[in-house]
Amino acid sequence: MAAGLIAPVGGNGWLGNAAALACAVTSIVCAALGLLRWGAVLERASTLLGALVGAAAPPILLDAPGPFGTAAPGIWLFLAGWVLILWRALSTLSRLPQRGAGALAAPGVFGIALLYLWQVLVVGFAVPQVLLPTPTQVGHVLATRLDILWPDFQQTFLKAVLSGYAIGCIAGFWVAVVADRVPFLGRGLLPLSGLVSAVPIVGIAPILVMWFGFDWQSKAAVVVVVTFFPMLVNTLAGLAAADAMQRDLMHSYAASYIQTLMKLRLPAALPFVFNALKINSTLALIAAIVAEFFGSPILGLGFRISAEVARLNVDVVWAVIAIAALAGSMFYGTIAVVERACTFWHPSYRA
Repeated sequence: MAAGLIAPVGGNGWLGNAAALACAVTSIVCAALGLLRWGAVLERASTLLGALVGAAAPPILLDAPGPFGTAAPGIWLFLAGWVLILWRALSTLSRLPQRGAGALAAPGVFGIALLYLWQVLVVGFAVPQVLLPTPTQVGHVLATRLDILWPDFQQTFLKAVLSGYAIGCIAGFWVAVVADRVPFLGRGLLPLSGLVSAVPIVGIAPILVMWFGFDWQSKAAVVVVVTFFPMLVNTLAGLAAADAMQRDLMHSYAASYIQTLMKLRLPAALPFVFNALKINSTLALIAAIVAEFFGSPILGLGFRISAEVARLNVDVVWAVIAIAALAGSMFYGTIAVVERACTFWHPSYRA
């Protein structure tokens, strides 16, 4: 970081920008104090303060007239040193108790840091918006065009994804229960699941659009096909996971098939079922968006991506990607929370 204060930074330089210089010097001092052995709390506070204050220096410099990019190596040397401070700060946050806010501290700061680096590098090297917009440009689209993006989200996620996900997962689960009871059915469906899983979405989407029309129902049908077989395979594996000794114990108690299924085999299969639910939560969103490329009304996240790419509105495309990523992450996280509540007894959750 100190080398960055000596190298050229473009514009008026460090000496011509007192605010950036003050932030840089403060960051270096805090980082140096964080290396001293004077108590864990003070070390962590100094490191975090150094990372926070140092992050303000490059944007202040880039706000002045250029040129920047390769003509301003001082900025990038300082930024490289800041990344090392950030690394130490993240290492500090990762040692916090992994409960409540402590579990979210390190990944939250890491995500914000990636957005920050994206912003600084795109602005510093003057990357054209048509190639890669900045996070602030994407955020501006999210704030100003919500009246268009919200109906797209409703069409794709709330209608196609959730309905297709529910139908596919429920059908896959109950077919697996029946196939477990009827062995020849299970032996016939497992090879078929591998065959269907190998078929690309771009192959089945046009066919289902022709069958079910251009509205969200055809996209839900694609989601059903994509989510059915992962649930089937995982549930069958889960039903077979009960230990033979446990089954013999239930048999010695004269338990019926239904009693054994409800009290032993289904609880043992829950981790497998939730694993399929988490896998399908991402597959469903991807399938619905891809299916919208092959025919849809003037709504939907996939339709919005294809339409705005044709107009070179790449910032809108990235805004749609951000919405899809956020929705998928929240969907996955919700299932993970429910899984933790339902399978707290599993060895993987024991402290």
